[in-house]
Amino acid sequence: MSTSADPARRTESPSAPGTGTGTGPGPGPGPGPGPGPGPSRRRVLGAATVGGLALAAGLPGVGHAAEPPLLGTYDVVVIGSGAAGMTAALTAAKQGLSCVVVEKAATFGGSAARSGAGIWIPNNPVILAAGVPDTPAKAAAYLAAVVGPDVSAERRQAFLGQGPAMISFVLANSPLRFRWMEGYSDYYPELPGGLPGGRSIEPAQLDGNILGAELARLNPPYLTVPSGMVVFSADYKWLALSAVSVKGAAVATECLARGTRAALLGQKPLTMGQSLAAGLRAGLLTAQVPVWLNTPLTDLYTENGATAGAVVTKDGIPGLIRARHGVIVGSGGFEHNAAMRAQYQQQPIGTEWTVGARENTGDGIQAGRRAGAALDLMDDAWWGPAIPLPGQPYFCLAERTLPGGLLVNAAGARFVNEAAPYSDVVHTMYERNETDPDIPAWLIVDQNYRNRYLFRDIAPTFTLPDSWYASGAAHKAWTLDALAAGIGVPAAALRATVNRFNGLARSGTDTDFHRGDSVYDHYYTDPAILPNSCLAPLWLAPFYAFKIVPGDLGTKGGLRTDARARVLRPDGSVIPGLYAAGNASAAVMGHSYAGAGSTIGPAMTFGYIAALDIAAAARA
Repeated sequence: MSTSADPARRTESPSAPGTGTGTGPGPGPGPGPGPGPGPSRRRVLGAATVGGLALAAGLPGVGHAAEPPLLGTYDVVVIGSGAAGMTAALTAAKQGLSCVVVEKAATFGGSAARSGAGIWIPNNPVILAAGVPDTPAKAAAYLAAVVGPDVSAERRQAFLGQGPAMISFVLANSPLRFRWMEGYSDYYPELPGGLPGGRSIEPAQLDGNILGAELARLNPPYLTVPSGMVVFSADYKWLALSAVSVKGAAVATECLARGTRAALLGQKPLTMGQSLAAGLRAGLLTAQVPVWLNTPLTDLYTENGATAGAVVTKDGIPGLIRARHGVIVGSGGFEHNAAMRAQYQQQPIGTEWTVGARENTGDGIQAGRRAGAALDLMDDAWWGPAIPLPGQPYFCLAERTLPGGLLVNAAGARFVNEAAPYSDVVHTMYERNETDPDIPAWLIVDQNYRNRYLFRDIAPTFTLPDSWYASGAAHKAWTLDALAAGIGVPAAALRATVNRFNGLARSGTDTDFHRGDSVYDHYYTDPAILPNSCLAPLWLAPFYAFKIVPGDLGTKGGLRTDARARVLRPDGSVIPGLYAAGNASAAVMGHSYAGAGSTIGPAMTFGYIAALDIAAAARA
């Protein structure tokens, strides 16, 4: 897997400034207590000026004297080169529309390139070919049960109806291929229509050589893969068990064999988000869609009441890109904007706990608001428990679920099913924090746990980095009382909590928080542990504590859109010419999370929908 990126600037520009480049049409294409949990917790930017410009976004009929230099005119302008933006641009190009993608960063791919690239799309051709027993009726029932009234039935149906077509389109118009993430359950499989075997897919291995020099401009992954290995997202559950599981050892061997084969063939193997971003970029190269890096959005351009372009800064100079038919905002969320997080989200909050792309500061959301857009879901994010390690936080998946660990709060007490969907765990942390502080929480494990399981990328029995301890992210002690003193929780309470947990683990039934009642709870666990693969007692000193804070993959609130991805005003009317997809728009998942890839699947789908809607209007 490629693990580095050259920050060299793209120098692509329109082949004919003022006209754009045309392209011909191409081929078409975790839960709360109790069994059968319902989706947890239902909750349903400031004005800025353009420096040095007399351009007032949102005001119709801006005079030409106030306009910055014209950089080009295209049928469609796409803001952002993540999964939403590149899917939208590829769709627009294959509909015969000229298109340009502008990207703030020096690299392409955004948060998608950093991710595991799970894609949740019910009834997609990949899972149906694999024999997954999905149907439109099951998918509709499940999504309605998960999301509830937070999102309109029309938007849910648009996602479910167009998602499979989007996957078929991407397969037909890019080198991307996908694999079913077999066994990665929907997050609430007990709800009507839920599938215990899961609906998620991920990109297959891709040779980065297809990008040529452009590969150096791919945004690096969030975590690097061990040298010489080729690893898929679905492999990680087994790699964590490679020291204690025959299948885990076999998967590790296969990962190494893939790497060896790729090296012998002279390939640059990419998987997960690296494969997804590279494959979409390869599609854009073939379709001759320019991607301008180092080109941040300054504002949207409005003319005669419609969005008619984007003001950007390219090579340090403000300029205008006109859009004949529409602008699609796919610029990501606002996870790295401290002021916006403080304004819209619960405390404690900040920018240091997110793993989203650092350029995601809400630029597209703010520009849309200035153009009159309504905002939704601004209080929420794609949450997950994170360990604030030095350098960057670690989004904690398997580690809090594996048997032999438990989460405690400031009182030294358990407060949640540790194996619940990651967004649910953080929702619980925030809901309880004011009256029963759970931020930070602590993941408590023992040496038996450390002897058995991978922790982030630290092999079993290996010493944790000194920097983890120095930063306060990790603590170690030979007794529970000493560990309690180190993390500032009552020693007697921690001892009592661990003793009770050990009794529940031996019985195999968590009567307190029902850990293990859901099929989902068992995904990141150890099948060798009986009678409940989620639960094992803590008994072997020394003991460890890891600080747990509300991390996220990105924010999920943004511009309000309809079933056609058109941006809406507070009164429900459409802002002509303006579309949004991905984390710049309010999520179709509402305050919940249907399954692995509930971020990327809808992002790509609504990017596809937006481009199709623009193309239909252009032909009308």
